[in-house]
Amino acid sequence: MTFELITMGRVGVDIYPEQIGTRLEDVTSFGKFLGGSSTNVAVAAARLGHWVATITRTGEDPFGRFVHSALRGFGVDDTWVTPVAGVPTPVTFCEIFPPDDFPLYFYREPKAPDLEISPDDLDYDAIRAADVFWVTGTGLSQEPSRSAHLAALEARDRRGITVLDLDYRPMFWESAELANAQIQAALPHVTVAVGNREECEVAVGESDPQAAAKALLATGVELAIVKQGPAGVLGVRRDESVVVPPVQVDVVNGLGAGDAFGGALVHGLLHGWDLEVTLRFANAAGAYVAGQLACADAMPTADQVSAVLARGSVELGGGS
Repeated sequence: MTFELITMGRVGVDIYPEQIGTRLEDVTSFGKFLGGSSTNVAVAAARLGHWVATITRTGEDPFGRFVHSALRGFGVDDTWVTPVAGVPTPVTFCEIFPPDDFPLYFYREPKAPDLEISPDDLDYDAIRAADVFWVTGTGLSQEPSRSAHLAALEARDRRGITVLDLDYRPMFWESAELANAQIQAALPHVTVAVGNREECEVAVGESDPQAAAKALLATGVELAIVKQGPAGVLGVRRDESVVVPPVQVDVVNGLGAGDAFGGALVHGLLHGWDLEVTLRFANAAGAYVAGQLACADAMPTADQVSAVLARGSVELGGGS
């Protein structure tokens, strides 16, 4: 089997409050959703019509069974989603204070099962054959996941489109210096790097978008994408530089917007679209999800993204 996209990395269950603007200790009801950055990217691409699989691990528990059920429901192949005995499937709580305050509380102790992916777990032929292979920085934060990610990248050897989502979350790392060292080890094996300004500073020591993109290209990356918040998204190749403005949105929950961006980015790259068209499409997908409560459950179809692009903004609740 040849997948259009294989992602590898974090998975969990998002527990989001149904009372927006309420402190977590005062919330009375919650919604349960599939979560985890690389998993959300897989869902986003599947919603856009692609044949997708993900590589990750869960606990042997009801939440692990939920992950499998949700993945299948979204059309994501779960062949390489396997259980780890003795550790629970992670859950993540958040508080929702629009437009820009979304504190996250990760419950990934004593260790998240997705960090127990080992080199022996991998189907290297499938990884080599996929049109796009997507990994995240978090997968490099601990062993044996770190060795598995590097083994997968080395085996793939920059075939097709190989993406590193810098995805720096300080609570998952011993230090920023360790994150820098491990990301530097991975960058020569990828063709596309995606991150915001803080993530770029950790990865290559530059927070200025143009300087960060230049530093990423210097590692051998062919396409550097730097998210600049209100200033939009910068995409740079060696002979091309594009800045795409953000899409206006009444934010409900900013979490998951970046993963929707990632799935839509994969969609554009697979179709060979012009860079500006790809980034505009990805921005619109991210805005759509930012206008809704959920992450994975809110990932848009191509028609829904096109409706956002036609309108030039997304309404509260993500309606089209």
